[in-house]
Amino acid sequence: METNKFKAALAAGETQIGCWVGLADAYAAEIAGEAGFDWLLIDGEHAPNDIRSISAQIAALGRSGSHPVVRLPVGETWLIKQAMDIGAQTLLIPMVESGAQAAELARAMRYPPEGIRGMGAALARASRFGGIAGYATKANAEACLLVQVETVAGLEALDAILAVEGVDGVFIGPADLSADMGFPGQLDAPEVLAAIKDALGRIRAAGKAAGILSGNEAQVRDWMAQGANFAAVGIDVVLLAQGLRTLAAKFR
Repeated sequence: METNKFKAALAAGETQIGCWVGLADAYAAEIAGEAGFDWLLIDGEHAPNDIRSISAQIAALGRSGSHPVVRLPVGETWLIKQAMDIGAQTLLIPMVESGAQAAELARAMRYPPEGIRGMGAALARASRFGGIAGYATKANAEACLLVQVETVAGLEALDAILAVEGVDGVFIGPADLSADMGFPGQLDAPEVLAAIKDALGRIRAAGKAAGILSGNEAQVRDWMAQGANFAAVGIDVVLLAQGLRTLAAKFR
């Protein structure tokens, strides 16, 4: 049974540096895996991924030191089951707005009696196709649930979400939060920054891991100083696009 070192590091309060992987390609994911990040986010919400492409990217990261975190488009029980069975140990679920919703997600990720995950591990890549003895009795301990709070309603329910057993961390989504607060595209609006700072402090005070994403180095370092301990510092699609544009511009 593979130990979830990412979950263990977060529980120990260690800072984990990551990057968004949105190219939806196993070869590209493998390249990112050789870069040295602690974790990589395989994006199923805004990237053109499906369960097969996500599975291929998890496999591609198998020999790297980067832990795959899978963001699903929605927190549906059946989709969580599929993601866990293809080998994901850590899930990031968007748009969580209540403690009850978070509790349902935690149960969906875990086998009975703690949860409701279907007992089909013998078919699953996660169990090495039945090769891990007692997989279903060991998997719950390595499951890591990260929930995204990215709306005003989510912030209002943050304390209830943090009280849910089985929620390992809360990721603040600055872009959606700023839009929901009435400041679309204005991540640096004072009201947005104040809300993020307050949320990061409450998350860490509750003993949970706090996450954030920014491609702005100064901003992400400031959020890390405020308590964010799993931070994504870039997006592969953006890095590739910027690099190509810069190169092309040099010869224009």
